[in-house]
Amino acid sequence: ILLMVPAGLPVDAVLADLKPLVKKSDIVIDGGNSFFANTTERTKKLKKDGIYFIGTGISGGEQGALWGPSIMPGGDPAGWPMVKPLLQSIAAKADDGIPCCDWVGNDGAGHFVKMIHNGIEYGDMQMISEAYFLLEQLMGLGPWEMADIFEEWNKGELNSYLIEITSKILRKKDDETGKPMIHMILDTVGQKGTGKWSSQAALDLGVPALTIAKSVFARIASSYKEERVAASKILKGPKPHFSTADKQGFIENIRKALYASKICSYAQGFQLMKRASEVYEWDLNYANIASIWRAGCIIRAQFLNNIKEAFSAEPNLDNLLLYPYFRDSIHESQVAWRQIIAISIENGLPIPGFSSAISYYDSYRAELLPARLVQAQRDFFGAHTYERIDKPRGQFFHTEWE
Repeated sequence: ILLMVPAGLPVDAVLADLKPLVKKSDIVIDGGNSFFANTTERTKKLKKDGIYFIGTGISGGEQGALWGPSIMPGGDPAGWPMVKPLLQSIAAKADDGIPCCDWVGNDGAGHFVKMIHNGIEYGDMQMISEAYFLLEQLMGLGPWEMADIFEEWNKGELNSYLIEITSKILRKKDDETGKPMIHMILDTVGQKGTGKWSSQAALDLGVPALTIAKSVFARIASSYKEERVAASKILKGPKPHFSTADKQGFIENIRKALYASKICSYAQGFQLMKRASEVYEWDLNYANIASIWRAGCIIRAQFLNNIKEAFSAEPNLDNLLLYPYFRDSIHESQVAWRQIIAISIENGLPIPGFSSAISYYDSYRAELLPARLVQAQRDFFGAHTYERIDKPRGQFFHTEWE
């Protein structure tokens, strides 16, 4: 029995209705966006009655419904061999013919991976929108010209579903007014909660998923439309104005900034999955996860092949940034990335995606962080202790500061 109902109480309500109808060895699949911890509880609860519960993340939207989605099954492993032929037959197929569906892990692992997929999706969408905003607000480009740029970007490293549809969005005219459709859309963004869950999981697991969290907050900030309009008449800042003789060079710098930021966003997502796998004992296969995301899902992108390659070569890779392909890509893009962020800030344009991504990168590569002063402050007012640089890790000390 395959359930496709909203997450939360509706799932429990349907399971309660099904209870008198199912028998031992029956299989129930939850294909909604359920919270992974709820899936873990349901898996264990149904297992006691001999029911196989498969908590399955599904991504693909309307196109996935028509042509096959990306499917991320987890839950009770005993049920996987029985549903494997069914789920793999309806999943999207990558260019090499491999189905974008494979076993993820026990309990809530499937829904956790789908949740992180959506968190990465939030980051992707936010950063693409920032690139669009810079092209429009700094360079004064119109939608048709920007559509050409995104179409060109889709032929290279940034090749992805979201870049592809961005080009199509920018070409669309409003049937009522004849104006560019993008200019008729109110600048407020909705959300269904999976990005928020990803950010909460990052906090719970102690992973610095800055870009995912900032993308959630950017959506929240957009909802304050009336306050923003009022504040724009009161709070002063620079008026966006930028000119360059090298138009194509500046466009290329925005592309590099977008690509470098994208790498950091995916690095955060995989770092978060790695930590969850350790805590929940899921034994996640990151190369398989990257493979599952290569087609059918919203974040499908060319460079997922590079991620698959990275984890196939180094299954215990601590961070994608350390793999030669991504390390070299960041190094090659870094000067342009920093310039674009600096120019954006100088012109008063909000770029939380780009700026959080570079903060993540700089924090991760930093041999020394300002954290020692924070720890000293904690010890000063709360006697929380600290570790010393001249003593073995794990030994804690306290100072009488006054």
